[in-house]
Amino acid sequence: MGETSLRKRGEDEKSIQSNEPKTTNLQKEVGLVSGICIIVGTIIGSGIFISPKSVLSNTETVGPCLIIWAACGILATLGALCFAELGTMITKSGGEYPYLMEAFGPIPAYLFSWTSLMVMKPSSFAIICLSFSEYVCAPFYSGCKPPETVVKCLAAAAIMLITTVNALSVRLGSYVQNFFTAAKLVIVAIIIISGLVLLAQGNTKNFENSFEGTKLSVGTVSLAFYNGLWAYDGWNQLNYITEELKDPFRNLPRAIVIGIPLVTVCYILMNVAYFAVMTPTELLQSQAVAVTFGDRVLYPASWVVPLFVAFSTIGAANGTCFTAGRLIYVAGREGHMLKVLSYISVRRLTPAPAIIFYGIIATIYIIPGDINSLVNYFSFAAWMFYGLTILGLIVMRFTKKDLERPIKVPIFIPILVTLISVFLVLAPIISRPAWEYLYCVLFILSGLIFYFLFVYYKFGWAQKISKPVTIYLQMLMEVVPPEKETE
Repeated sequence: MGETSLRKRGEDEKSIQSNEPKTTNLQKEVGLVSGICIIVGTIIGSGIFISPKSVLSNTETVGPCLIIWAACGILATLGALCFAELGTMITKSGGEYPYLMEAFGPIPAYLFSWTSLMVMKPSSFAIICLSFSEYVCAPFYSGCKPPETVVKCLAAAAIMLITTVNALSVRLGSYVQNFFTAAKLVIVAIIIISGLVLLAQGNTKNFENSFEGTKLSVGTVSLAFYNGLWAYDGWNQLNYITEELKDPFRNLPRAIVIGIPLVTVCYILMNVAYFAVMTPTELLQSQAVAVTFGDRVLYPASWVVPLFVAFSTIGAANGTCFTAGRLIYVAGREGHMLKVLSYISVRRLTPAPAIIFYGIIATIYIIPGDINSLVNYFSFAAWMFYGLTILGLIVMRFTKKDLERPIKVPIFIPILVTLISVFLVLAPIISRPAWEYLYCVLFILSGLIFYFLFVYYKFGWAQKISKPVTIYLQMLMEVVPPEKETE
């Protein structure tokens, strides 16, 4: 009864506000430009500004370093093209989740949602906000490290603000993403143009004999790739909001083909600009490479670098929240999470419960002292799921031949990406074995306990606990299930 009255009230309000009929579902409000901004804005965070030395530390020389950055961009593009086929074949939001569900069934899909929602996504969101907080606090604590409490409180406030924005309006979240993406591209352009000017003035010493003294091994190359690909993480973000894309059959592949090569070119040219100013040794010793670059090249206007890096990090955090909330929403809709997490605000037409839940988990991750190591150990799991998803694309070429494929990539591309994914999963474990990798695998598999208890068998006592919670939240937040489920 309450659900029906809420839905009717929402429909009445919409009829007053607009002549266009709107159902109680997520609306298609993300166009091509916003799609490109989500890809670019989520990939370019703080890493390329603060620590591009992670690749250089493994290659040791300039030439191989630039090649690795280019190769990582090509690999990210190939992976995204595979996801473009998946996204236009299975037009559901949630990234890897619906593809794993279609290819391999509910258990792999559930384990992906379990790992992503409990660790990978919220901890990454928390780290981005902590990085933003440190950059904002630094000018107020010149010459010393900002107090940890201040940094964490500001990071929590950033999470709260971003969560609120995305829970209020899809369009508002999209506008915020567009603004911060434009801001980060401004500082990227400033760094690139400054570097090209310096090269034109003859600052090419660091590029002479750029391969001299190179000592590469399988281990160092794999670690360099691993660090480079971490900077490209986010290439699949648009697949998390497929249901909200205008004309996804055209805009999804177009955004991928424009966005990821754009990021690749920016990354390569920014590294070239850095090497025009700093030697490899100086770059490795720098705590924040872009800040060092700004102090040497842009003084007295060097303050613009930390300002725009803060813009960049908050933009990446917004993009992460915008897309990850949809994974929780889809998992809830499929019955793999609390049903209320699939509900939609009747006033705002956003997956508000899912976004708020995501923000709460991310805030919890701010409390511990150091969560970077947690993300490092779980990052191999990300490539495990990437590889499994793209393997699913190959499997569905034979098991789901009847599905319409507006885009069909050559079969060698998913095979190549799958093999590279296997290499990236095994490389860090072989080169630097640690018990933590075993703990990560055990955590992933522990999701099976919750799957069989709450999803497969659906014990009565679990239903009795969750039902009053669902009803209370439904009335409190004025949310209802997606309209498809109530027809």
